[in-house]
Amino acid sequence: ILTHGHIDHVGYLPKLVAEGFAGPVYASRATCALLKLLLPDAAYLQEQEAAYANKKGFSRHKPALPLFTSRDAEHALERLQPQPLEQPLQLDGLSLTFKPAGHILGSSFIQLELDSQPGGRITFSGDLGRYDGLFMKPPDRPAPTDILLLESTYGGRDHSDDKVDETLARLIQAIVERAGVLLIPSFAIGRTQQVLYRIRRLQDRGAAPQVPVYIDSPMAVDASHIYCRFGDDHNLKPSLLMDPHACPLRCRETFFVNSVADSKALNTMPGPAVVLSASGMCTGGRILHHLKWRLPQKKNVVLFVGYQAQGTRGRALVEGAESVRIHGERFPVRAQIVQLDALSAHADQGELTRWLGQFDPPPAEIYLIHGEPRATLALQAHLKQELGLQARIPVEGDRIVIG
Repeated sequence: ILTHGHIDHVGYLPKLVAEGFAGPVYASRATCALLKLLLPDAAYLQEQEAAYANKKGFSRHKPALPLFTSRDAEHALERLQPQPLEQPLQLDGLSLTFKPAGHILGSSFIQLELDSQPGGRITFSGDLGRYDGLFMKPPDRPAPTDILLLESTYGGRDHSDDKVDETLARLIQAIVERAGVLLIPSFAIGRTQQVLYRIRRLQDRGAAPQVPVYIDSPMAVDASHIYCRFGDDHNLKPSLLMDPHACPLRCRETFFVNSVADSKALNTMPGPAVVLSASGMCTGGRILHHLKWRLPQKKNVVLFVGYQAQGTRGRALVEGAESVRIHGERFPVRAQIVQLDALSAHADQGELTRWLGQFDPPPAEIYLIHGEPRATLALQAHLKQELGLQARIPVEGDRIVIG
Protein backbone atom coordinates (compact mmCIF):
# COMPACT_ATOMS: atom_id res chain seq x y z
CA ILE A 1 0.00 0.00 0.00
CA LEU A 2 1.63 3.25 -1.16
CA THR A 3 0.96 6.67 0.36
CA HIS A 4 2.47 8.79 -2.45
CA GLY A 5 4.89 8.90 -5.33
CA HIS A 6 8.10 10.33 -3.88
CA ILE A 7 10.98 8.03 -4.68
CA ASP A 8 11.92 7.43 -1.02
CA HIS A 9 8.49 5.83 -0.60
CA VAL A 10 8.23 3.89 -3.87
CA GLY A 11 11.79 3.45 -5.11
CA TYR A 12 12.26 -0.10 -3.84
CA LEU A 13 9.06 -1.41 -5.41
CA PRO A 14 10.65 -2.59 -8.71
CA LYS A 15 13.34 -4.41 -6.70
CA LEU A 16 10.68 -6.17 -4.60
CA VAL A 17 8.85 -7.28 -7.73
CA ALA A 18 12.11 -8.45 -9.32
CA GLU A 19 12.79 -10.53 -6.19
CA GLY A 20 9.43 -12.26 -6.41
CA PHE A 21 6.68 -10.08 -4.97
CA ALA A 22 3.59 -10.84 -7.06
CA GLY A 23 0.78 -9.27 -5.04
CA PRO A 24 -1.34 -6.22 -5.82
CA VAL A 25 0.01 -2.71 -5.15
CA TYR A 26 -2.64 -0.25 -4.00
CA ALA A 27 -2.29 3.53 -4.36
CA SER A 28 -4.42 6.53 -5.25
CA ARG A 29 -5.20 7.12 -8.92
CA ALA A 30 -2.96 10.18 -9.11
CA THR A 31 -0.07 8.34 -7.44
CA CYS A 32 -0.37 5.51 -9.96
CA ALA A 33 -0.33 8.04 -12.81
CA LEU A 34 2.84 9.61 -11.39
CA LEU A 35 4.52 6.23 -10.94
CA LYS A 36 4.16 5.58 -14.65
CA LEU A 37 6.53 8.53 -15.09
CA LEU A 38 8.69 8.17 -12.00
CA LEU A 39 9.67 4.50 -11.95
CA PRO A 40 10.79 4.20 -15.61
CA ASP A 41 12.66 7.49 -15.23
CA ALA A 42 14.37 6.30 -12.03
CA ALA A 43 15.35 3.05 -13.74
CA TYR A 44 16.76 4.91 -16.74
CA LEU A 45 18.79 7.23 -14.51
CA GLN A 46 20.20 4.29 -12.58
CA GLU A 47 21.12 2.46 -15.77
CA GLN A 48 22.86 5.60 -17.04
CA GLU A 49 24.62 6.09 -13.71
CA ALA A 50 25.85 2.49 -13.69
CA ALA A 51 27.09 2.77 -17.27
CA TYR A 52 28.90 6.03 -16.43
CA ALA A 53 30.45 4.46 -13.32
CA ASN A 54 31.71 1.51 -15.35
CA LYS A 55 33.07 3.82 -18.02
CA LYS A 56 34.93 6.01 -15.50
CA GLY A 57 35.76 3.20 -13.09
CA PHE A 58 34.82 5.04 -9.88
CA SER A 59 32.41 2.46 -8.41
CA ARG A 60 33.47 0.00 -5.72
CA HIS A 61 31.38 -2.62 -7.53
CA LYS A 62 32.76 -4.44 -10.56
CA PRO A 63 30.64 -4.06 -12.55
CA ALA A 64 28.37 -1.35 -11.17
CA LEU A 65 24.70 -2.35 -11.50
CA PRO A 66 21.48 -0.34 -11.17
CA LEU A 67 19.24 -1.15 -8.19
CA PHE A 68 16.57 -1.98 -10.76
CA THR A 69 16.23 -1.88 -14.53
CA SER A 70 13.65 -0.42 -16.90
CA ARG A 71 12.18 -3.90 -17.30
CA ASP A 72 11.86 -4.22 -13.50
CA ALA A 73 10.05 -0.87 -13.41
CA GLU A 74 7.58 -1.99 -16.06
CA HIS A 75 6.87 -5.21 -14.17
CA ALA A 76 6.23 -3.19 -11.02
CA LEU A 77 3.75 -0.95 -12.85
CA GLU A 78 1.78 -4.05 -13.85
CA ARG A 79 1.06 -4.66 -10.15
CA LEU A 80 -0.63 -1.28 -9.60
CA GLN A 81 -4.32 -1.12 -8.71
CA PRO A 82 -5.41 2.55 -8.67
CA GLN A 83 -7.94 3.48 -6.00
CA PRO A 84 -10.30 6.47 -5.59
CA LEU A 85 -9.95 8.68 -2.54
CA GLU A 86 -12.43 8.50 0.35
CA GLN A 87 -13.99 5.22 -0.83
CA PRO A 88 -13.32 2.15 1.38
CA LEU A 89 -11.84 -0.84 -0.42
CA GLN A 90 -12.90 -4.20 0.99
CA LEU A 91 -10.07 -6.70 1.11
CA ASP A 92 -9.75 -10.07 2.81
CA GLY A 93 -10.45 -9.31 6.44
CA LEU A 94 -10.02 -5.55 6.34
CA SER A 95 -11.14 -2.32 4.71
CA LEU A 96 -8.72 0.26 3.33
CA THR A 97 -9.38 3.97 2.71
CA PHE A 98 -7.08 6.55 1.09
CA LYS A 99 -7.63 10.11 2.34
CA PRO A 100 -5.95 13.30 1.00
CA ALA A 101 -2.70 14.15 2.81
CA GLY A 102 -1.89 17.42 1.00
CA HIS A 103 1.81 16.59 0.53
CA ILE A 104 2.05 16.19 -3.26
CA LEU A 105 -0.36 15.26 -6.01
CA GLY A 106 -2.07 12.00 -5.07
CA SER A 107 -0.56 11.83 -1.58
CA SER A 108 -2.73 10.07 0.98
CA PHE A 109 -2.83 8.96 4.55
CA ILE A 110 -4.23 5.48 4.95
CA GLN A 111 -6.88 4.24 7.34
CA LEU A 112 -7.29 0.48 7.84
CA GLU A 113 -9.98 -1.33 9.77
CA LEU A 114 -9.63 -5.01 10.63
CA ASP A 115 -12.97 -6.80 10.41
CA SER A 116 -14.34 -8.19 13.70
CA GLN A 117 -11.20 -7.11 15.56
CA PRO A 118 -11.70 -4.81 18.59
CA GLY A 119 -9.10 -2.06 18.57
CA GLY A 120 -8.26 -2.87 14.96
CA ARG A 121 -8.45 0.61 13.42
CA ILE A 122 -5.01 1.67 12.16
CA THR A 123 -3.96 4.95 10.54
CA PHE A 124 -0.68 5.43 8.67
CA SER A 125 0.05 9.12 8.11
CA GLY A 126 2.46 8.77 5.20
CA ASP A 127 3.95 12.23 4.58
CA LEU A 128 1.55 14.99 5.62
CA GLY A 129 1.38 18.31 3.79
CA ARG A 130 0.95 21.92 4.83
CA TYR A 131 -2.15 23.74 6.00
CA ASP A 132 -1.17 26.92 4.18
CA GLY A 133 0.27 25.33 1.03
CA LEU A 134 0.35 27.49 -2.05
CA PHE A 135 -1.64 25.23 -4.34
CA MET A 136 -2.05 21.83 -2.67
CA LYS A 137 -5.15 21.43 -0.54
CA PRO A 138 -4.52 20.78 3.19
CA PRO A 139 -4.58 17.32 4.80
CA ASP A 140 -8.05 15.87 5.28
CA ARG A 141 -9.59 15.33 8.71
CA PRO A 142 -8.89 11.77 9.93
CA ALA A 143 -11.52 9.38 11.23
CA PRO A 144 -11.13 7.95 14.75
CA THR A 145 -8.39 5.36 15.07
CA ASP A 146 -6.94 3.02 17.67
CA ILE A 147 -3.35 2.95 16.44
CA LEU A 148 -1.56 5.81 14.68
CA LEU A 149 1.78 5.62 12.87
CA LEU A 150 2.81 9.26 12.54
CA GLU A 151 5.67 10.69 10.49
CA SER A 152 8.14 12.91 12.36
CA THR A 153 10.28 14.45 9.60
CA TYR A 154 10.02 17.96 11.03
CA GLY A 155 9.75 17.04 14.71
CA GLY A 156 11.22 19.80 16.84
CA ARG A 157 11.01 22.31 14.00
CA ASP A 158 8.49 24.78 12.72
CA HIS A 159 8.95 26.14 9.23
CA SER A 160 10.56 29.54 9.19
CA ASP A 161 8.55 32.53 8.10
CA ASP A 162 11.16 33.24 5.43
CA LYS A 163 9.90 35.68 2.87
CA VAL A 164 10.05 33.13 0.06
CA ASP A 165 9.10 35.41 -2.81
CA GLU A 166 11.51 38.12 -1.67
CA THR A 167 14.34 35.58 -1.36
CA LEU A 168 13.65 34.13 -4.80
CA ALA A 169 13.53 37.59 -6.35
CA ARG A 170 16.79 38.57 -4.61
CA LEU A 171 18.61 35.44 -5.80
CA ILE A 172 17.42 35.84 -9.38
CA GLN A 173 18.57 39.47 -9.32
CA ALA A 174 21.94 38.33 -7.93
CA ILE A 175 22.62 35.87 -10.75
CA VAL A 176 21.62 38.54 -13.28
CA GLU A 177 24.19 40.92 -11.81
CA ARG A 178 26.87 38.19 -11.68
CA ALA A 179 25.93 36.55 -14.99
CA GLY A 180 25.65 33.34 -13.00
CA VAL A 181 23.26 30.40 -12.75
CA LEU A 182 20.68 29.75 -10.04
CA LEU A 183 20.75 25.95 -9.71
CA ILE A 184 17.77 24.42 -7.88
CA PRO A 185 17.92 20.71 -6.98
CA SER A 186 14.28 19.71 -6.87
CA PHE A 187 11.97 16.72 -6.86
CA ALA A 188 10.53 16.44 -10.37
CA ILE A 189 6.99 16.12 -9.04
CA GLY A 190 5.64 18.64 -6.58
CA ARG A 191 8.53 20.90 -5.64
CA THR A 192 9.48 21.79 -9.22
CA GLN A 193 5.92 22.91 -9.94
CA GLN A 194 5.82 24.92 -6.72
CA VAL A 195 9.01 26.80 -7.58
CA LEU A 196 7.85 27.50 -11.14
CA TYR A 197 4.55 28.82 -9.80
CA ARG A 198 6.30 31.26 -7.49
CA ILE A 199 8.78 32.48 -10.12
CA ARG A 200 5.94 33.03 -12.60
CA ARG A 201 4.02 35.10 -10.02
CA LEU A 202 7.10 37.23 -9.40
CA GLN A 203 7.59 37.79 -13.12
CA ASP A 204 3.94 38.68 -13.65
CA ARG A 205 4.20 41.31 -10.90
CA GLY A 206 7.48 42.65 -12.27
CA ALA A 207 9.17 41.70 -8.99
CA ALA A 208 11.86 39.49 -10.58
CA PRO A 209 13.90 39.79 -13.79
CA GLN A 210 12.75 37.65 -16.70
CA VAL A 211 15.58 35.17 -17.16
CA PRO A 212 15.44 31.85 -19.03
CA VAL A 213 14.33 28.95 -16.83
CA TYR A 214 15.42 25.43 -17.81
CA ILE A 215 13.59 22.35 -16.50
CA ASP A 216 16.13 19.58 -16.89
CA SER A 217 13.70 16.73 -16.36
CA PRO A 218 12.21 14.58 -19.12
CA MET A 219 8.97 14.13 -17.20
CA ALA A 220 8.10 17.78 -16.52
CA VAL A 221 5.74 18.24 -19.48
CA ASP A 222 3.88 15.01 -18.72
CA ALA A 223 3.55 16.07 -15.09
CA SER A 224 1.55 19.14 -16.11
CA HIS A 225 -0.92 16.86 -17.90
CA ILE A 226 -1.30 14.80 -14.73
CA TYR A 227 -2.04 17.95 -12.73
CA CYS A 228 -4.83 18.62 -15.21
CA ARG A 229 -6.30 15.14 -14.80
CA PHE A 230 -6.46 15.39 -11.02
CA GLY A 231 -7.67 18.92 -10.43
CA ASP A 232 -9.48 18.02 -7.21
CA ASP A 233 -6.12 17.55 -5.44
CA HIS A 234 -5.00 21.16 -5.84
CA ASN A 235 -6.17 24.75 -6.15
CA LEU A 236 -4.95 25.40 -9.70
CA LYS A 237 -7.32 25.78 -12.61
CA PRO A 238 -6.84 22.85 -15.04
CA SER A 239 -7.88 25.10 -17.95
CA LEU A 240 -4.88 27.34 -17.31
CA LEU A 241 -2.42 24.47 -16.91
CA MET A 242 -2.66 23.55 -20.57
CA ASP A 243 -2.41 27.13 -21.83
CA PRO A 244 1.22 27.62 -22.97
CA HIS A 245 0.99 31.36 -22.33
CA ALA A 246 -1.09 31.53 -19.14
CA CYS A 247 0.03 28.29 -17.45
CA PRO A 248 1.02 29.16 -13.87
CA LEU A 249 3.55 26.30 -13.88
CA ARG A 250 5.62 27.89 -16.64
CA CYS A 251 7.76 30.99 -16.38
CA ARG A 252 7.99 33.66 -19.07
CA GLU A 253 10.88 31.86 -20.76
CA THR A 254 10.61 28.17 -19.89
CA PHE A 255 12.59 25.47 -21.68
CA PHE A 256 12.01 21.76 -21.09
CA VAL A 257 15.23 19.79 -21.52
CA ASN A 258 14.73 16.20 -22.63
CA SER A 259 17.84 14.84 -24.33
CA VAL A 260 21.13 14.05 -22.62
CA ALA A 261 22.95 16.21 -25.16
CA ASP A 262 20.81 19.24 -24.35
CA SER A 263 21.31 18.62 -20.63
CA LYS A 264 25.09 18.56 -21.09
CA ALA A 265 24.91 21.80 -23.07
CA LEU A 266 23.50 23.55 -19.98
CA ASN A 267 26.77 22.94 -18.13
CA THR A 268 28.71 25.39 -20.29
CA MET A 269 25.81 27.76 -20.91
CA PRO A 270 26.58 31.32 -19.75
CA GLY A 271 24.28 33.01 -17.27
CA PRO A 272 22.06 34.47 -16.21
CA ALA A 273 19.69 31.50 -16.06
CA VAL A 274 17.73 29.31 -13.66
CA VAL A 275 18.12 25.52 -13.88
CA LEU A 276 15.86 23.08 -12.00
CA SER A 277 16.95 19.46 -12.00
CA ALA A 278 16.49 16.25 -9.98
CA SER A 279 17.21 14.72 -7.60
CA GLY A 280 16.17 17.07 -4.85
CA MET A 281 18.75 15.77 -2.34
CA CYS A 282 21.55 15.48 -4.93
CA THR A 283 21.79 11.73 -4.54
CA GLY A 284 21.67 11.02 -8.28
CA GLY A 285 20.31 12.20 -11.59
CA ARG A 286 21.28 15.06 -13.84
CA ILE A 287 21.74 17.50 -10.96
CA LEU A 288 25.11 15.89 -10.20
CA HIS A 289 26.57 16.96 -13.55
CA HIS A 290 25.32 20.51 -13.03
CA LEU A 291 26.85 20.62 -9.55
CA LYS A 292 30.25 19.54 -10.88
CA TRP A 293 30.24 22.53 -13.22
CA ARG A 294 28.54 25.15 -11.06
CA LEU A 295 29.74 24.54 -7.47
CA PRO A 296 33.35 25.72 -8.08
CA GLN A 297 32.22 29.14 -9.39
CA LYS A 298 31.41 32.00 -6.97
CA LYS A 299 28.98 33.64 -9.37
CA ASN A 300 26.50 30.77 -9.06
CA VAL A 301 23.86 30.01 -6.42
CA VAL A 302 22.57 26.59 -5.36
CA LEU A 303 19.13 26.87 -3.77
CA PHE A 304 17.71 23.96 -1.78
CA VAL A 305 13.92 24.04 -1.56
CA GLY A 306 13.22 20.85 0.38
CA TYR A 307 14.27 18.61 3.23
CA GLN A 308 17.81 17.25 2.99
CA ALA A 309 18.16 13.84 4.64
CA GLN A 310 21.15 12.89 6.73
CA GLY A 311 23.95 11.37 4.66
CA THR A 312 22.98 13.05 1.36
CA ARG A 313 25.10 15.49 -0.65
CA GLY A 314 22.35 18.05 -0.19
CA ARG A 315 22.67 17.79 3.59
CA ALA A 316 26.45 18.16 3.36
CA LEU A 317 26.11 21.29 1.24
CA VAL A 318 23.57 23.06 3.47
CA GLU A 319 25.75 22.23 6.49
CA GLY A 320 28.69 24.06 4.91
CA ALA A 321 30.84 21.38 3.27
CA GLU A 322 33.91 22.89 1.63
CA SER A 323 33.92 20.17 -1.02
CA VAL A 324 31.76 17.25 -2.11
CA ARG A 325 32.54 13.97 -3.86
CA ILE A 326 30.69 13.39 -7.14
CA HIS A 327 31.42 10.48 -9.49
CA GLY A 328 34.59 9.64 -7.61
CA GLU A 329 36.07 13.18 -7.71
CA ARG A 330 36.20 16.03 -5.19
CA PHE A 331 34.75 19.39 -6.21
CA PRO A 332 35.25 22.60 -4.21
CA VAL A 333 32.19 24.50 -3.03
CA ARG A 334 32.57 28.17 -3.95
CA ALA A 335 29.01 28.86 -5.10
CA GLN A 336 26.58 30.46 -2.66
CA ILE A 337 24.45 27.82 -0.89
CA VAL A 338 20.94 28.81 0.25
CA GLN A 339 18.16 26.77 1.84
CA LEU A 340 14.48 27.73 1.98
CA ASP A 341 12.69 25.58 4.56
CA ALA A 342 9.49 27.53 4.03
CA LEU A 343 9.06 25.85 0.63
CA SER A 344 8.95 22.39 2.18
CA ALA A 345 5.88 20.29 1.37
CA HIS A 346 6.19 18.53 4.75
CA ALA A 347 4.03 19.46 7.73
CA ASP A 348 6.15 21.00 10.48
CA GLN A 349 5.80 20.19 14.18
CA GLY A 350 2.93 22.62 14.68
CA GLU A 351 1.05 21.21 11.68
CA LEU A 352 1.64 17.61 12.75
CA THR A 353 0.23 18.52 16.16
CA ARG A 354 -2.74 20.25 14.55
CA TRP A 355 -3.58 17.19 12.43
CA LEU A 356 -3.16 14.83 15.38
CA GLY A 357 -5.42 17.06 17.47
CA GLN A 358 -8.31 16.35 15.07
CA PHE A 359 -8.61 12.72 16.19
CA ASP A 360 -11.66 12.43 18.43
CA PRO A 361 -10.99 10.61 20.68
CA PRO A 362 -7.18 10.61 20.55
CA PRO A 363 -5.57 7.38 19.33
CA ALA A 364 -5.00 4.78 22.05
CA GLU A 365 -1.49 4.12 20.74
CA ILE A 366 0.83 6.44 18.79
CA TYR A 367 4.07 5.36 17.16
CA LEU A 368 6.46 7.96 15.71
CA ILE A 369 8.21 6.93 12.50
CA HIS A 370 9.91 8.42 9.40
CA GLY A 371 12.23 10.87 11.12
CA GLU A 372 15.81 11.25 12.24
CA PRO A 373 16.31 10.39 15.95
CA ARG A 374 16.57 14.00 17.14
CA ALA A 375 13.37 14.99 15.33
CA THR A 376 11.44 11.97 16.55
CA LEU A 377 12.47 12.51 20.17
CA ALA A 378 11.57 16.20 19.96
CA LEU A 379 8.10 15.43 18.61
CA GLN A 380 7.59 12.80 21.30
CA ALA A 381 8.36 15.36 24.03
CA HIS A 382 6.20 18.00 22.34
CA LEU A 383 3.14 15.74 22.10
CA LYS A 384 3.42 14.86 25.77
CA GLN A 385 3.75 18.49 26.83
CA GLU A 386 1.18 20.05 24.49
CA LEU A 387 -1.46 17.32 24.15
CA GLY A 388 -0.70 15.05 27.08
CA LEU A 389 -0.22 12.14 24.69
CA GLN A 390 2.25 9.31 25.16
CA ALA A 391 3.92 8.39 21.87
CA ARG A 392 6.30 5.46 21.43
CA ILE A 393 9.32 5.30 19.17
CA PRO A 394 9.55 1.79 17.69
CA VAL A 395 12.85 0.11 16.92
CA GLU A 396 13.67 -2.61 14.45
CA GLY A 397 12.25 -5.93 15.56
CA ASP A 398 9.40 -4.52 17.67
CA ARG A 399 6.14 -6.46 17.48
CA ILE A 400 2.82 -4.82 18.28
CA VAL A 401 -0.27 -6.81 19.22
CA ILE A 402 -3.50 -5.33 17.86
CA GLY A 403 -6.63 -5.50 19.98
